[in-house]
Amino acid sequence: MLKAIPVLDVSGFLSGDTEAQSTFPRALREAFETYGFVTLEGHGLSQDRIGSAYSAAEQFFGLAEEEKRKSSIAGVGGNFGYTPFGQEHAKDDARADLKEFYHFAQAHYTQPGCEAVPSFIAEGRAIYAELETLAARLLEAVAVSLELDRNYFATHVEGGNSILRVLHYPPAPDAPADAPRAGSHEDINLITLLVGSSADGLEVLDKEGDWIPVRAHARNLTVNVGDMLQNLTGGVLRSTTHRVVLPAGAQRNQSRYSLPFFLHPVGPMPLDPIMGDDSAYPRWTAAEFLDHRLREIGLK
Repeated sequence: MLKAIPVLDVSGFLSGDTEAQSTFPRALREAFETYGFVTLEGHGLSQDRIGSAYSAAEQFFGLAEEEKRKSSIAGVGGNFGYTPFGQEHAKDDARADLKEFYHFAQAHYTQPGCEAVPSFIAEGRAIYAELETLAARLLEAVAVSLELDRNYFATHVEGGNSILRVLHYPPAPDAPADAPRAGSHEDINLITLLVGSSADGLEVLDKEGDWIPVRAHARNLTVNVGDMLQNLTGGVLRSTTHRVVLPAGAQRNQSRYSLPFFLHPVGPMPLDPIMGDDSAYPRWTAAEFLDHRLREIGLK
């Protein structure tokens, strides 16, 4: 039987359905304990919004390298603006990932614009806001599942360092078969919301050591636990290793676009384990954790 990560419908929880207030958090916790990943239906993001964001991304990354580099900001560790090819790698892999990306940050930051594709900034801002709202609601479900106060995460994520990463993986017909579009890694943050993708390639490593393909589906979101949430829960919720591999056949000659939203807390949030195995996880703030990991992956 082909393995697959669980598929959950969040619509009832979001709409306030009484039964879903308990059944959805339980199902979400089970998925996060077992796989660290879940496919989410009924999330409420419009297909027009998703389509417009992907269309604007394709236009931006189609610009000349010189034009894209006008949106780069030195000294911010890749936190916002454009990051060109060859700068990021998985923490235990010296090979650079085959990707370039642009980061949207909180609205109070000065976002480097793009005169050549003005819709890119507008669409990125719009979908960032929707994903931030949805991510906060999902953290409510996580808090309920852990028997914490429903609003446990609210003050920690409001105004946090959340990032929308707009990714472009270029065609790579001549790259070695094992060249990483994105090397095996775990996410840094609390939770990640991935808005579909334009092609297959995402794979998740399960407890048995098998790589499970996560098929591209524009109507669903993929949601996963990050290292910060794993640390906070003492390993009860799993931050699972995943990667993006080069596809076989004709897809290798095509670009791949992806829109992950990384929900980060404010820097002072303590990540000391509040359950699970507290001896196996460090005691530090979100800011300390983030700085450490950005240096590991080559962005600082």
